[in-house]
Amino acid sequence: MARTSWLNDDSTPDLDAHVSKLEHFTSSIADGVIDAKEMATQEANVVTAMKAVEGTLDDATHAKVTRLLAEIAAYSVMRTLHELTQAKLQKAVGGKS
Repeated sequence: MARTSWLNDDSTPDLDAHVSKLEHFTSSIADGVIDAKEMATQEANVVTAMKAVEGTLDDATHAKVTRLLAEIAAYSVMRTLHELTQAKLQKAVGGKS
């Protein structure tokens, strides 16, 4: 099976193709509301995936994957906050016209 890159042509993180294949994710966000049960399910999915991979990694690869996971988590939070800020700014600027 061919790999789908983690980056787009501009060397920007692009995991959307991977995320869109997660049926539980797409069904959870379909209504625009994430409830506690959906969060718990996603947390369990993360733990399961981590357990499946962590024990297979040597120490050097484990350190690299740990850094990758931390960077992805930080990027996700920062991207979300940036987009929320931009939307709020657009609303404020648009509302003054």
